[in-house]
Amino acid sequence: MTTSSTALRRAALGTVMPGFAGDSVPDWLVGLLGEGLGGVCLFASNITSSGGVRALTAQLRDAGPDVVIAVDEEGGDVTRLWHHAGGSAQPGNAVLGRLDDEEVTACAARTLATELRAVGVTVTFGPVADVNSNPDNPVIGTRSFGTEPDLVARHVATWVRALQEGGVAACTKHFPGHGDTATDSHLTLPVVDRSAAELTTRELLPFAAAVRAGVEAVMTSHILLPRIDPHAPATMSAPVIDGLLRTDLGFEGVVVTDALDMAGASGRLGMAGAAVAALAAGADLLCLGAENTAAEVEEIVDAVTAAVREGRLSEERLSAACRRNRGLAGRYPAPADLTEPARSGAVVPTARIAATFELSSRARDLLARSGRVLLVRLDSVPNIAVGPGRWGPFELVPASQVLTAEGALEAARTSLAPEDVLVVVGRDNHLHPSSREMIDTLRSAHAATLVVDMGWARADAGLADVATYGASPAVGRALLELLKAGGPA
Repeated sequence: MTTSSTALRRAALGTVMPGFAGDSVPDWLVGLLGEGLGGVCLFASNITSSGGVRALTAQLRDAGPDVVIAVDEEGGDVTRLWHHAGGSAQPGNAVLGRLDDEEVTACAARTLATELRAVGVTVTFGPVADVNSNPDNPVIGTRSFGTEPDLVARHVATWVRALQEGGVAACTKHFPGHGDTATDSHLTLPVVDRSAAELTTRELLPFAAAVRAGVEAVMTSHILLPRIDPHAPATMSAPVIDGLLRTDLGFEGVVVTDALDMAGASGRLGMAGAAVAALAAGADLLCLGAENTAAEVEEIVDAVTAAVREGRLSEERLSAACRRNRGLAGRYPAPADLTEPARSGAVVPTARIAATFELSSRARDLLARSGRVLLVRLDSVPNIAVGPGRWGPFELVPASQVLTAEGALEAARTSLAPEDVLVVVGRDNHLHPSSREMIDTLRSAHAATLVVDMGWARADAGLADVATYGASPAVGRALLELLKAGGPA
């Protein structure tokens, strides 16, 4: 090995993309940017105002002009950019897929590109290209465009083209497909027992469409595909990255790992071990997760440089990864002068969103009643990708008009008339035992109980009289309009 220690450290840093705590850039991050850090990922905890994020990205670029500045912004339920402001104006992918109007999807992507460029973000981790084939999927759900591979492929390609034409690089995820899982890779290592031929007919179709559309980056998933590679999850699998993605699909862009702090990646190897394994398998940019520390980054850099010195990772592989990351940063620079972004208005009219809802005959009957309509909030723990925050219609009405489940039970015993309708609103009701139990209890207590699922409702579970396939403010507003109108137009 002839590379100097300084050059080797710089190359290793060029593959690392940490997050950080707080809404100001820490000194350790400024120092690493000066040494050649490859990227920085912003999360909701970093973004407390649009002006604040502009200041962050300007400081990041000053310290490292060729740095990738990324954000995990999907629109809809998963928003980092507008988390502080109550949520995204985008309805979310599942609603866009149900609309199946590619011009609307393109409009959503162009709008997002305008918002991201205005605050200096150059890459977004989207669109989700997973086909949500398993209704018990706890982490994809409404983040997916749908259950049909061809539909998902069309909308993924449309989103990629429109976003990148708007000057922001797209990163499709979670390769080679996280849709057929019933476990969450944030918490464990899901297994997808499908052959390469089977993947080609479903999971890989949207990624192939994204590659043809010129997508700049693809994010790997922390899932095990035993018929492709029984030893390593996709993020650390050469048969998946170099085989399925590079060779079979012909992708030549940047391969980004999903966050290495997730249990599906670092549960066995630790973050540093996972980083080395991912680079060796063909990944280029190592997303570490949120609120990382200088010590974590240094441990990873030390592990990567040691792997090169010991021959476990080739210099050529490390250099190729670093070049790809620098190239991406060069092709998608932030604007020289950032402007105050106007928060986008409704991308999709409320009536069009409401038209995508699934309503049972029971829902239509209850909505036609003349009694009072009372909202009941059914809280459950959201998946980690969505995170805590505002959801549904609750912020759009006075707090006094929203009942807790316990308050609804008391009202059913003491004050409700038979024609009054309890509208019980939850997310992914069938996935949460507490939600299932409370829905049964409320239905027993008051016959006119209408159950709304603002997640990905399972049709055969009987826990959704109305299924909205999203819980963003735009979808919440559409639900309120439906309730006020007494049913669909």
